[in-house]
Amino acid sequence: MNSGRVRVLRPEELGAGEREHWRELRAKSAAPRNPFMEPEFTDVVGRVRPRARVAVVYDGGEAAGFLPYERGPLGQGRAIGLGVSDCQGAVLRQDLVPHPRELLRACSLSSLAFDNLEAEQELFVPYAVEEHTTFVIDVGDGYEAYERALRERSPKFLKTTLAKERRLGRQVGDVRFVFDERDPAALRTLMEWKSAQYRRTGRRDRFAQEWISRLVARLAETRAPECTGTLSVLYAGSRPVAAHFGLRSGTVLACWFPAYDTEFGKYSPGLVLHLRMAEAAAAEGIGLLDMGRGPAEYKDSLKTGELPVYEGAATRPGAGAALHWLGREPARRAQGFVRERPRLASLAARTLRGAARLRRS
Repeated sequence: MNSGRVRVLRPEELGAGEREHWRELRAKSAAPRNPFMEPEFTDVVGRVRPRARVAVVYDGGEAAGFLPYERGPLGQGRAIGLGVSDCQGAVLRQDLVPHPRELLRACSLSSLAFDNLEAEQELFVPYAVEEHTTFVIDVGDGYEAYERALRERSPKFLKTTLAKERRLGRQVGDVRFVFDERDPAALRTLMEWKSAQYRRTGRRDRFAQEWISRLVARLAETRAPECTGTLSVLYAGSRPVAAHFGLRSGTVLACWFPAYDTEFGKYSPGLVLHLRMAEAAAAEGIGLLDMGRGPAEYKDSLKTGELPVYEGAATRPGAGAALHWLGREPARRAQGFVRERPRLASLAARTLRGAARLRRS
C-alpha cells in the first residue's frame, strides 16, 4: 500500500537495497547499535506475528526511513515485538523528520504504543509518559578494566562471586563457560528454567505464549552480523547450571532471558554467568552489555551505568486513540503508583509469589 512518500510492507517484502539502507542508517546513528533495531529482528517477528509491518519512508526515490510495527484492531499499533523487544523506535536518516501523526495516518494507525523507546527517538519521545532506566555494563576498555571498576565500587561483591565460582568447581565439577552454545537441548533447558522462574515469582510465563517460544527458537538460528542469536551457558562438570539467551550486534550484547538451576543457587551461578559473558563479549570486541529495564539486585551489582528508555504512545485524534487510552492508561498508572511506593511494591511482590504458590499446590 502507498501513501505519498510512505510505503507499508510486510517485513519479508523489503528488498535487499532497502535492508541495506536500514543497516546503513543504524550504523550512522549516535545510539548504541542494539540488535533489536536491526531488520533481521523485524524479519523474524514477521514470521511469527502476521500483523507485523514496516513503513518505508522515501525521499528522492530512496528509502530514507523505516518504522517497524504491528497493527492491531481498529488501527491500534504497537512497536514491533512489544512485550519482549528491549529497544524500539524508527530508523531514520538524520535530516528526515516526518510528522508523527502523518506517519501514523500513512500506516492507517490511530496510535503506536511503545515501552522501550530508544533515547535518540526525537520523533516519538515527546509522546512518552514515563521514563525508565535500562542498566548497562561497559566493557569498551576491556574486561580487566571492568573488573577493576567492580573492585573499586564493590570489592566484597566481586570477591564473593569469584569465591563461589571456585567453590562450584570444587564441589560440583570443573566450571566451563560457552559464549555461543549451539546445542538446542541447552536452549530448551533455559526456557524450562525461565518458565519455572516466572511461575515461582507470580509473573506471566512468557514461554507459555507460543509466538514468543517460536520467536526465540528462530532467533537462535539467526546469524546476521548485527543480529546474532546468542546462547551462553555455564557448566559445572557436564551439567548446565546457568544460561542466557540474547541478541548481539558487533558492539552490543542485548541481555534478554537469563536463568539458572535453583539446585545450585547457593553458588550464585547467574552472577558468575554474567561475569563470564562480560569477559567473552569484551574479547569479541563488544563494548556494551544492555541488561534491560526493570530494577534487580544483580543489575545493581554488575552495572557500570544507566540509559533512559521511554514508555507511552503516539496518537492521532479519533476513536482509536481513545480506545488505546482506555485500554492501557488506567493499568499503567496503577502500576506506576505501586512502583513509586517501595512498601506497596514489596507487598505486591509478596502477594504475587503467594498466589503462585497457591496455584502450584
